[in-house]
Amino acid sequence: MAMAATVSSVRFSAVSASLRRIRLPRTTPSAISLHQRRRHLHFTSPSAVLKADFKTEELGQPETLDYRVFFLDSGGKKVSPWHDVPLHLGDNVFNFIVEIPKESSAKMEVATDEAYTPIKQDTKKGKLRYYPYNINWNYGLLPQTWEDPSFANVEVEGALGDNDPVDVVEIGDRKAKIGEILKVKPLAALAMIDEGELDWKIIAISLDDPRASLVNDVNDVEKHFPGTLTSIRDWFRDYKIPDGKPANQFGLGNKAASKDYALKVIKETNESWEKLMKRSVPSGELSLA
Repeated sequence: MAMAATVSSVRFSAVSASLRRIRLPRTTPSAISLHQRRRHLHFTSPSAVLKADFKTEELGQPETLDYRVFFLDSGGKKVSPWHDVPLHLGDNVFNFIVEIPKESSAKMEVATDEAYTPIKQDTKKGKLRYYPYNINWNYGLLPQTWEDPSFANVEVEGALGDNDPVDVVEIGDRKAKIGEILKVKPLAALAMIDEGELDWKIIAISLDDPRASLVNDVNDVEKHFPGTLTSIRDWFRDYKIPDGKPANQFGLGNKAASKDYALKVIKETNESWEKLMKRSVPSGELSLA
């Protein structure tokens, strides 16, 4: 028997999303049924300037193949965290959607090929994926960005985009929750090359963090979070080695680029996402709903 669902609102800085997009994906998570236990996430972002309500609805048990975290608008309609949560908040501040809370190892990600792109745990050969050790920072994506797999970046060894939204590594002190949306400011960018694909890592900090006012560019990170940039690079360089894969590589001199460069990456990948949504480039198996 299905359990009664109680959904709590998530308030965060946003403007109303536009252009609702409807497109059926190749497959949908058919394993989710009315007989599954429904659980709901409860949190409130304390830093709202323009208020819009989104809700997160958790279906299935965590760490199972059926587990999904869906996003709903204030009217209870499903929306996509990738497509419908706005990117820009003004003054170089952006929305950041948490997929993997710090100090956890389940490899959670937005399901880019499922309707409404819920968050789920990644799989390989039908088995749930975990990092070999905990990730030490909040990790997730910038909505309304896309790394175009047909675009060869001449500044990063001609590597092609990885066909995903842009990743964010948030270095604040607080452990966030799956599906939480934080206001962040970018500080730096790492150009990771994963099996020949360009996989940007934007280093950012939540505006709610006590030290947020102290860091505004890459050099500030080293001053107030000493060793963090090196630790992030090394973590992403080495995390596949325990599975017998080679270390990941990094472009741009193997160093973190500046805030301005990070903003450039965000701008370019937002433009790529806009082309994707206009069907100016092939979407393949990606869901645009």
